[in-house]
Amino acid sequence: MCRQLDVPRASYYRWLESKETPTANRHRELTEHVRTVFDSSDGIFGHRMVHAKLAVAGTEVSVGTVASIMAENGWVAMRMRAFKRTTIPSDPDKVFADLIGRDFTSDTPGTRLVGDITYLRTDQGWLYLATVIDLCTRMVIGWAMADHMRASLVTGALKMARDRGHLQPDAIFHSDRGTQYTSREMGAWCTGNDLRQSMGAPGVCWDNAVAESLFSSLKNEFYHHHRFTTRQDARRATMHYIEVFNNRWRPHSNNNGLPPATAMANLTTANQPLPAAA
Repeated sequence: MCRQLDVPRASYYRWLESKETPTANRHRELTEHVRTVFDSSDGIFGHRMVHAKLAVAGTEVSVGTVASIMAENGWVAMRMRAFKRTTIPSDPDKVFADLIGRDFTSDTPGTRLVGDITYLRTDQGWLYLATVIDLCTRMVIGWAMADHMRASLVTGALKMARDRGHLQPDAIFHSDRGTQYTSREMGAWCTGNDLRQSMGAPGVCWDNAVAESLFSSLKNEFYHHHRFTTRQDARRATMHYIEVFNNRWRPHSNNNGLPPATAMANLTTANQPLPAAA
């Protein structure tokens, strides 16, 4: 063929050596997919989270292959830091029975909820965050931030959940035994909004594991990697993490890889089931 086309034999061999095999081509394509997801997470995702996003997007690849590609390229997820509990114990006579019993499952949105409070450091002082999480979808359906941790902080988070239409009649709201949750203001709000209170044992983080997990992810994936000069800056960034990253983009194993807001929309709007686990 080289003689017929008057092409040097060396050109043919150079072409042969540079030709990419199907396996190499597939690996290159997967590497680009992995890079795109990892970069879009700002370096937060490990190989399992990257794999979950790729699976939802329809990219067929094993967890091990994703891990290998990330290792080859030195793409390492941000590491975790210690998590600090913030509960101020209440009067033991004002607590409620545990209606959850570490069963953090639900078939219907808005019926079983958990909440907690955490501290966020800024140069202006502490910013306090209260959240309400739907156990069916793991979506943060309500949140509130303030420079204090009075009872109005937790009722403010519940008001957001109610006003967004995420509270069902006779729903359970589970928390720790902090003074905010056992206060008269909190009790009156729950009674007036047909909400049953539930509380775990004192000093046992597993009794409110879902709420603890959210705060651990928020701080380790995002908050500990920034410094905030003002409470307003911290509030704006935290709101973005909750509403955009956590609710609408971050894959969740409870939803078989779907973000919480997508799972919520499937269940409440389109009445579609969650995808089968891989």
